[in-house]
Amino acid sequence: MKILQVVFDGMGDDVVALLATKLIIDLLAILVLVRFIYLKNYRRTDLFLTFFSFNIIVFFISYLLNRVEMSTGAAFGLFAIFSMLRYRTEGISAKDMTYLFLCIAIGLITAVSNGSILELFLIIVFIVAVIFLLESGHILRNRPSIQIDFDRTDLIHPDKRQELKSELEKRTGLSISHIEISTIDYLKDSAIVHIYYDQK
Repeated sequence: MKILQVVFDGMGDDVVALLATKLIIDLLAILVLVRFIYLKNYRRTDLFLTFFSFNIIVFFISYLLNRVEMSTGAAFGLFAIFSMLRYRTEGISAKDMTYLFLCIAIGLITAVSNGSILELFLIIVFIVAVIFLLESGHILRNRPSIQIDFDRTDLIHPDKRQELKSELEKRTGLSISHIEISTIDYLKDSAIVHIYYDQK
């Protein structure tokens, strides 16, 4: 309550306008990042709530801490705590964690930035633009991948790599460019195989 009282007592029209502007920049950045980059490439909607809620929570808590002059270090400590969170009920891939990290980082940057609105806007646009370029394949071509439990360990031998590729292409109907073998279980006569394929 003391934090809220200090914040609201010190708020004027200019402060409210600044908060609203920062919040708009933050939400627009997350909307573009999640809706038009993440969804386009990974087609997962179940993490939308996670991305937006983490971003908004970090934004407002960081903004409040910054208003009562608890130092930017406190906000970065909060950022570190949120960035290390893991969900135990369901595994999150490295790319999903990267996007979660970006949502948290954007919320923190927009909340504690003391520069001009133009400076903040250019920083956020730069971050989103870099992610867009990396995901678009213009800098480095992205190849989607899937993990398969393969039931023929006789084809795992390095000398039979072409036969393995042909068998996987026959079963999946994909144009496979690269194969990685993660684990082999000879007792169950199976192997975990990661295949990278070209999108048609």
